Amino acid sequence: MGEIRRIQEQLERSFNGESWHGPAVLEVLADVSPDQAAARPIAAAHGIGEITLHMATWKSVVARRVRGDVVDKVPDDMDWPRFEGGPAWSAALQRLRTAHQELIEALGSLREEQLDQPPYPGASTRYVQLHGAIQHDLYHAGQIAVLKKGREGVET
Repeated sequence: MGEIRRIQEQLERSFNGESWHGPAVLEVLADVSPDQAAARPIAAAHGIGEITLHMATWKSVVARRVRGDVVDKVPDDMDWPRFEGGPAWSAALQRLRTAHQELIEALGSLREEQLDQPPYPGASTRYVQLHGAIQHDLYHAGQIAVLKKGREGVET
């Protein structure tokens, strides 16, 4: 198995399931209601809906970078898009799934030797960015799990 296939497998596990660490992104989001997505159980923290949109943004950014697009800065309103609440929840989930598929397709378009190359001068290598996308998913999946517990009133 080549490195591209290994990275694809890790992206899929961290997003869809069968992850080594615990629940994957979609597993954590599976039972989140629109009200839960809009809630802010920790006043100074982002809510689940905002985190979901943020994750979608960064999957898209990494996909674009992997393809060679120069994406140095992400404006704040794209980095942390405003989540409009209730009815917007299914659209946010679809945006995340679409961004994930975009990333998988971008990775699939690479040749092995491109992994060790930055997509443009001054950028991290594609390898580092792809592993960063996996780490980003898992970091935010953990945040979402904690926010769900806070909303449910479950003690940790």
